[in-house]
Amino acid sequence: MQILEFFQGIYTFFLMEPAVAIARLGLIALGFLLIYLAWKKVLEPLIMIPMGIGMLAVNGGLMVMEAGNLGTLFVNPLASNVEELMFFLQVDFLQPIYTFTFSNGLIACLVFMGIGAITDIDILLAKPFMSMFLAVFAELGTILTLPIAIAMGFAPKEAAAIAIVGGADGPMVLFGSIILAKDLFVPIAIVAYVYLSVCYAGYPFLAKIVPKHMRGTEMDFRTIPTVSPGTKFAFAIIASAVLSLLFPVAAPLFASFFVGLAVKEAGVTRYVEFLSGPLLYGSTFFLGFTLGALLGVDIVLNPKVLLLLVLGLIALTLSGLGGLIGGMVYRKITKDPFNPLLGLAAVSCVPTTAKVAQKCAYQANKKVMIMPFAMGPCVAGVITTAIIMGIYVGGVEAFFK
Repeated sequence: MQILEFFQGIYTFFLMEPAVAIARLGLIALGFLLIYLAWKKVLEPLIMIPMGIGMLAVNGGLMVMEAGNLGTLFVNPLASNVEELMFFLQVDFLQPIYTFTFSNGLIACLVFMGIGAITDIDILLAKPFMSMFLAVFAELGTILTLPIAIAMGFAPKEAAAIAIVGGADGPMVLFGSIILAKDLFVPIAIVAYVYLSVCYAGYPFLAKIVPKHMRGTEMDFRTIPTVSPGTKFAFAIIASAVLSLLFPVAAPLFASFFVGLAVKEAGVTRYVEFLSGPLLYGSTFFLGFTLGALLGVDIVLNPKVLLLLVLGLIALTLSGLGGLIGGMVYRKITKDPFNPLLGLAAVSCVPTTAKVAQKCAYQANKKVMIMPFAMGPCVAGVITTAIIMGIYVGGVEAFFK
């Protein structure tokens, strides 16, 4: 055993309860699995590769700290008083990133700026009714998971935080959970991002409830009317102002998304290159890596985590079903050829669910190209999820008193 003390990561397995040691080994195995699936492009590699490596390192790198306590040199999300926080800022190498970008929601805003700079809103403006109609249906999980979570014993704000996972918008979940349920922020954020990557693999199976001939419906993207950059720029400015006025708690997210969109439509090339390149990918990388480093065995052993996993799955499944139902309903009321898989794109993981909708349509009919149409409901879903998050933050606790 004295020899093993030189190899602290292994030695600490003998210092913990067997159940904790097994859970730790499970997380290491899960880290390997996420990395493998990301390598195979089954899961989203932008998030899953750094997250998986973070999980491997934080669960392998456990060692004996001062006073015989077990810990790591990564991050302590529970540091509270100033003296304790200053200690960890000087010791844990990811603590500055967590403290200055995660705990205040800044990381979510940075990602939103980058997303805004790469988002096309032509369909949203050319077909606003279709886009918003599908987006409302695709919020089914965000709405129904709230009472389900409360029935399972969560406080209203905690239930609202996990319900936002149904919007499939990672930055929105981060921002909302920090405000609504800070104590559960870490597990909710991890559940959200793990499941958002799973959407890429799972939603194609959900799409099969739509008959194949409907999934293969062709839509002529050449009929999409042209929207001028000036119109799109004006929309970005007006939407940012109006939505911030109506839902001030979500104003940082609205401002971040629409400033990215505004500089894109204004043709400010240098800003677009910065927001869509270094800022977006740098933020996404540290988002995944830090979340992985937060997924230690102490988080997993929280008895609420299993319930959060169940509720996250319920939320995203209901939202996917709601979007598909919306697509089927819209197909009935429109005179134009319409592919109901666009409803799946309205679950607002930009642009992942739009890609999933295109992939599913292509599998049914090799001639189908619905991706240009899919971006409309996808962007509309970002807006509807932000609105619901603003409503939850502003009044969910009072409503359930």
